[in-house]
Amino acid sequence: RRILAEAAKMGFTFNVGPECEFFLFHTDDDGNPTVFSHEKAGYFDMSPIDQGENVRRDIILTLEEMGFEVESSYHEVASAQHEIDFRYDEARGIYEITADRLQGNYMLLDEASDNIMTFKLAVKTIAKRFGMHATFMPKPRAGINGSGMHTNISLKKDGKNVFADENDEYGLSQEAYWFIGGLMKHARGLSAITNPLVNSYKRLF
Repeated sequence: RRILAEAAKMGFTFNVGPECEFFLFHTDDDGNPTVFSHEKAGYFDMSPIDQGENVRRDIILTLEEMGFEVESSYHEVASAQHEIDFRYDEARGIYEITADRLQGNYMLLDEASDNIMTFKLAVKTIAKRFGMHATFMPKPRAGINGSGMHTNISLKKDGKNVFADENDEYGLSQEAYWFIGGLMKHARGLSAITNPLVNSYKRLF
């Protein structure tokens, strides 16, 4: 909250665009989740090989009815693995509450985080309608690709991309290099937040 408040005072807008990967597995005769699937599709395969396409379509239609702007949907690398990406949103953090409410404290309204949790609930609910189990577990099966949530981030000021500089060799601004340096410097600490489960490290290693 403190960092977002500082950024807002400096005129920055911080956008976050998640790319959520998940598996669609069969359930057993009692409706309990398994880690098995007969599907053998791969990256960007389509039906009839991609047996989860109908599930993804219903997920997308439901999300759009809920106000999500879905940008892409496709089969991922591993069998039974899928990805649905929705439009970035502002990690827009800080709005001051008037003194007669919460004594002038700040409230964090992180729409991107809310959207991710709503998305996960919708995916799991609709998968269940198809008799399947959706899991966002980082490494549900050994020996095959795990699932992550790649997060696209951008920083704007006065409507312009702060990270861009057409005069730079790589098209990056000084702020972009500082931002990348900050991520690298704090990567070890960030991993405790971005990879909170023992299973997370099974995916990484």
